Amino acid sequence: MARSNRKVVPQASAALDRMKFEIANEVGVNLKEGYNGDISARDAGRVGGNMVKRMIEQAERSMSGR
Repeated sequence: MARSNRKVVPQASAALDRMKFEIANEVGVNLKEGYNGDISARDAGRVGGNMVKRMIEQAERSMSGR
């Protein structure tokens, strides 16, 4: 199955980048603008996993009306 990195809402790209750098800073991963292929898969997973966790929390809050 082919994978796609296409954004569902392209206007959210800047907000997702800000979230990525904020979370990376919180978990102690040193990201830089552009290519970050030198970080470990474990660190990339921590950043991505925490992004998903935060997006789910935000969606749940919006569904509950808070």
